[in-house]
Amino acid sequence: MIKSVAPYTPLQYIIGKEKFSGLDFLVNEDVFIPRPETEILVNTALEIINAAPRSKTPARILDLCTGSGNIAISLMVRLSLPSNPSETDGLTKSAADCKIFASDISDKALEVAMQNARLNGVYDGISFIKSDLFKDIVGRYDIIVSNPPYIARCELKTLPKEVLKEPVLALDGGEDGLDFYRKIFLKAPAYLINGGYCIMEIGFGQRAAIKAMIEGFKGFKLIDVKEDQYLIDRVIVAQWIS
Repeated sequence: MIKSVAPYTPLQYIIGKEKFSGLDFLVNEDVFIPRPETEILVNTALEIINAAPRSKTPARILDLCTGSGNIAISLMVRLSLPSNPSETDGLTKSAADCKIFASDISDKALEVAMQNARLNGVYDGISFIKSDLFKDIVGRYDIIVSNPPYIARCELKTLPKEVLKEPVLALDGGEDGLDFYRKIFLKAPAYLINGGYCIMEIGFGQRAAIKAMIEGFKGFKLIDVKEDQYLIDRVIVAQWIS
């Protein structure tokens, strides 16, 4: 018997999976479907990790709003490859020693993320935490990565019907789409080491507002903005220097 499918259900939800960064990820209506442009965020984080001076202690990476876990898992898989830093390169003596923490406010999203970590063989390398942004996060981190909700509330109704099938929690960025950036930059200094980085995906047309936001928080410096294949500003890199 063929199971009926609601109109406009994304194909990824129907087949139950999506490719991201060359890996398979399980997806359902509880998580945002990974997009190719988010691979820019993963690659940017890897560049920073691999270029940093060696440290005697493992680097700590926090993934906020992890959803399906695609960012944290892709980082862990890539960092575990033999081609990544040797004993003289990177943030750690071995990049595979990096400690990755993935958090989300949704229990159901975390369940999917944990399944994906098992599927991709990195479950033991990632700690999953239920948290509303930093609420239940402890410790300090070398890098905070995030693909937060960044759609302005007034624009939600204009999105394609297929996108509206995805969790509103993963889409709604507040009245102007910038709520999560404000919250993250406000609280991040308490969770970053001196010289640590925030690496976040941003939406179309948000660069100027987020740049002004970063400049408004004393101690943060905008380091880089990465464009996607359509020359749209897609990933921002800010460094915290206390």
